Amino acid sequence: MFPLYVKEIKSFFSSVIGYVIIATFLIITGLFIWVFPNYYNVFELKTADLQGLFNLSCYLFLFLIPAITMRSFSEEKKTGTMELLFTKPLSDNQIIGAKFLACATLLLISLLPTLIYVYSVWRLGDPVGNIDLGSTFGSYLGLFLLGLVFVSIGIFASSITNSQIIAFLLGAVFCFFMHFGFEFIYSFEIFGNAGGIIKSLGLEHHYLAISKGVIDSRDLIYFITVTFLFLFGTKIVLLSRKW
Repeated sequence: MFPLYVKEIKSFFSSVIGYVIIATFLIITGLFIWVFPNYYNVFELKTADLQGLFNLSCYLFLFLIPAITMRSFSEEKKTGTMELLFTKPLSDNQIIGAKFLACATLLLISLLPTLIYVYSVWRLGDPVGNIDLGSTFGSYLGLFLLGLVFVSIGIFASSITNSQIIAFLLGAVFCFFMHFGFEFIYSFEIFGNAGGIIKSLGLEHHYLAISKGVIDSRDLIYFITVTFLFLFGTKIVLLSRKW
């Protein structure tokens, strides 16, 4: 499993895709957080927090993470290396796990440079250090968990097609629906008491809760469960080759 994980990491950085995705994320967040006058700008908000970063990042992830995952299985299918991969002494779980961890690593690498934003806000606070670090790092945890769910969704989308473009589009649509779809359905207010249950099925409900810095076990269980379900769905797709 580890050699496949290393191979996946190398494939990201042997082409421009890994660098482009990381650079795109950092440039856009940097411009909106520090330069462009807008709702996310720290100076416009005049508060010593990075809530703008976490709000903006979830929208960027809807497109950037499917771009990371779109080649996971679709490229293997298109180039014909899928059959070769299955001849390796690896189980389906190990193959999926290696690809998932590789994409998660790229996600983590993208987030790490934004820690300089935390230091900058810490220095800009009045007095210096006037920032709720507990809430900030709780929000980072929520953003990372949200990213992991998007990674699992993107890998699932990549497993059902041999086209990277279609995998990207499907991944983006699935991510968008899981994040906003249930909230949209809830807004119709036709489900009565069941509306709260429908709302709680969406990613946005749990992300907003954990992005406040309040780490609730129910939110953690939700993110882990949804991630597992989409990875399990990927396994079902891979098993279909034996039917």
